[in-house]
Amino acid sequence: MKALKLKDAYSRKEIHQIFSPETTFTPQAGTWGLRGIIKIPNTEGDYVFLVTYGQTQGDHDFDEGITEDGVLSWQSQPSQDLQSRVIQQLIAHDYVTDNIHLFLRESRKDDYEYLGKLGYLEHDKEREKPVYFQWQLLDWDEIGKPSGSVKSQKDEDKESAKPAPVRSLRETNELPSRKRQGVTRELFRARKNPDYAAKDAKNRQLGLEGELLVLEHEINKLKEAGFPDLASKVIHTSVIQGDGAGYDIKSFNEDGSPKYIEVKSTRGSLNTDFYMSPNERRFAEKNAENFYLYRVYDLGNQKGEALFYVLEGDINKQLVATPVNFKMSFKQ
Repeated sequence: MKALKLKDAYSRKEIHQIFSPETTFTPQAGTWGLRGIIKIPNTEGDYVFLVTYGQTQGDHDFDEGITEDGVLSWQSQPSQDLQSRVIQQLIAHDYVTDNIHLFLRESRKDDYEYLGKLGYLEHDKEREKPVYFQWQLLDWDEIGKPSGSVKSQKDEDKESAKPAPVRSLRETNELPSRKRQGVTRELFRARKNPDYAAKDAKNRQLGLEGELLVLEHEINKLKEAGFPDLASKVIHTSVIQGDGAGYDIKSFNEDGSPKYIEVKSTRGSLNTDFYMSPNERRFAEKNAENFYLYRVYDLGNQKGEALFYVLEGDINKQLVATPVNFKMSFKQ
């Protein structure tokens, strides 16, 4: 049996043998011989996407492609609407617990190139039959530029200008929505933002940029409120002590009580997930009365202005923590 490997080419029969070897493969028929969306047997939410560029089905011409940031524009089967069971599963997809494998080819005469797993980004809430999605290729950095049969999408709507330096920080009362609502057709077509969450979690420079913006915000806020002495005591803890303190900035409320601020920064939008270390969560839980999470987002946008919202107190009452790794030891 051929093993699954990024950028290798596979026939439908070989893909079937990898994911469903206990079933019979029939060329040009059945689930594995014909369909483009295939649920992997004995799984909760795992799928295989088989995509052919320029394909036509009935009256619908599929318009699919990949941007230079690894964002796949993809459409469901023409018979599926927003309430279809499969579509609801795809909208709720969580790449931490479920897998969607992408196989893509240029024409019917070619084998499929394996481009790794996908993560949900967005869907168009105004169009159905088919439903329009945007997916992040999670292995895009390892794949590099598309090769062989895989072509990059010509995104005529993409702005070519470099992101403007972030010069200001503005607080917003808007909070993320847990339920994926989708976006309008206009917004869907206009933006193809990649999922920066995992990359940004490892980007120390980006994190430092967000912390400096919050540090300046806190100092200015106290000065403007008439508390210059408190402003002078604000400390950039993560720089002075390193990352082990469990928070980034020590600031103050106007009554002099301490504010332990953890800053989480991403280039992604309001609904982009973010990561916390076990040490950060532990500190937040032990110091809930004085803990503040500043969620900075849209860093590096074209406006030169980042946005942020603040969560105070017990974060476990406001956020859902998803385990992504476990350290395993023998029981005593």
